[in-house]
Amino acid sequence: MSSFTSFKHKIIAGAVVTLMSSAAAFAIDKAPVEINDFFQQVFEENLMDSPENLTDTRFMEQQGKKWRHNKLDDRSLAHEEKNMVLEHHNYDLLKSYDVKKLDADERLSARLMAWQMENDFALDKYRFHGYSITQLDGLMNDYPLFMNGYHQINSAEEAEDYIARLYGVKAQFDDILARMKVQQEKGIILPKSLLGKVIAANEAFTKQAPKDNILYKTFASKVAELKDIDDKAKDTLYAKAEAAIKQTVYPAYDGMLGFLKAQEKIASNDAGVWKLPDGDNYYQAKIHESTTTNMTAAQIHALGLSEVARIQGEIMFILKKEGYDTTKGFEVLIQDMAKEDRFYYSDDDEGRAQILKDYGTIIEEVNARVRDVFNVVPKMGVEVRRVPKFSEKSAPGAYYSGPALDGSRPGIFWANLYDIKATPKYGMRTLAYHEAVPGHHFQIAIAQELKDIPMFRKFGGYTAYIEGWALYSERLAKDLGLQDNSFDDIGRLQAELFRAVRLVVDTGLHYKKWSREKAIDYMFRNTGYAMSDVVAEIERYMVWPGQALAYKMGMLKILELRDMAKKALGKDFDLRAFHDVILTRGAMPLDILEEQVKAYIAAAKNHKQTK
Repeated sequence: MSSFTSFKHKIIAGAVVTLMSSAAAFAIDKAPVEINDFFQQVFEENLMDSPENLTDTRFMEQQGKKWRHNKLDDRSLAHEEKNMVLEHHNYDLLKSYDVKKLDADERLSARLMAWQMENDFALDKYRFHGYSITQLDGLMNDYPLFMNGYHQINSAEEAEDYIARLYGVKAQFDDILARMKVQQEKGIILPKSLLGKVIAANEAFTKQAPKDNILYKTFASKVAELKDIDDKAKDTLYAKAEAAIKQTVYPAYDGMLGFLKAQEKIASNDAGVWKLPDGDNYYQAKIHESTTTNMTAAQIHALGLSEVARIQGEIMFILKKEGYDTTKGFEVLIQDMAKEDRFYYSDDDEGRAQILKDYGTIIEEVNARVRDVFNVVPKMGVEVRRVPKFSEKSAPGAYYSGPALDGSRPGIFWANLYDIKATPKYGMRTLAYHEAVPGHHFQIAIAQELKDIPMFRKFGGYTAYIEGWALYSERLAKDLGLQDNSFDDIGRLQAELFRAVRLVVDTGLHYKKWSREKAIDYMFRNTGYAMSDVVAEIERYMVWPGQALAYKMGMLKILELRDMAKKALGKDFDLRAFHDVILTRGAMPLDILEEQVKAYIAAAKNHKQTK
């Protein structure tokens, strides 16, 4: 999956802040004459409202401007309300343009910005429904991830900026605590089983001596590399960082832990969002946001059951070909196969290092083949890194974060090596194709490098498109002949099965009122995945309702569109041209993507007729 699990906040198309004045007042009193100027102003306003996104993207450095990365995002309820008012203001400006006077690209951009704004407005009445602190995300997890992975220290000044952000996190904790108190009044509290995990993980975080904490160790390792200051100056910086962690960071975490422990006493074990105020309608709104379709929870549940049966049948066919006794049934066979030692690395540092090395080799192999099916490939490379140890116990099996705009950081495929049994050799190719090449890295890096689209489209956050492309990439690698080994192909099918099972368990939890334990049991029996992975996944769906539905829905739509183009164009179908259509316009909702493919088909037919 992509880096939605990290600190980064979605760049909403309509939040308003200016390059010059922050969010204190409306920056755009009237719409600029050129709509592309409007798109750029809205994008920059939003980006400038997030110091953390400025650090992530290095946007100001891209503009040739020196920037102090010494502040954190404003997470207050007042700031959130102000941004929603500003988004409505920008929506009115957007709607003031005469669509008839726009060219095709401008109309597409206007539709995409409006779609995102309208989705934000639809979800605004559920503003407090999303859990503020979870085992996966929220400030307690996001803050150290951000400071460790994204705050660069290339000078003494940037080291001071880091220290300022250590002190600055107290205001963020105060803001999140205020939000959680409002949520508690509304009956919106994380399930009891997950609160226990959040508490345990963060107690361990604050029980360390400050110098053993990742916040200090990251800082110290970066400062140690500085060439422009002497050892005495470095020692002063080390002492400042240690003091900030002890005096501000730890007390902020401990204060939140006290609140969470009190919540644990009153929390329920109900896993689904049906328990929340107007929970059923909230879930349907999240389905629409995630899948960009109008399918209902009941329809998606039925589709999931059908896909699970189909994919399991394909896996059983391969297992029979490989000599397995298929009379045992899928559940027994897939678990038996998962227990075979030949499919795993040694459970030690050497084995984990080999996993990372082998992922690199897989990426090199697929990179040598991508020109066969892509006209456009990203300029930025991708690296494989281990998920930080402090977060790996509750983190997903893998995720991706995109490159910095200024080229200072490549794309990163983060591999979780906590449980060696969660990384069978037969699943590694598929995971690398999904997270790196030609999956998330191609889609996200290519979008960022596009020259002729508005900036906001380079960072579009449509999960069905983004994750659908990554899952489609697994199938594409099979089409390229990179999954010819029977067990690698089982790994591919098992990954697709995993996404099909998600359709069942996500709707099971939030629509059919399944318990956490029932969902875990269904996923474990029907995927063959390690129990540690299954538990982490089910608990992920509990806190991100609807998000896991996007993968399979997006993949199915892209395959449907590819088949449509093949059928319409016959021998004139060019897979590279098809991929151009999918990747060189930025992310978009699936219905709009379908319109783009139909336009491509019509243009290709017209070109043939006029030749």
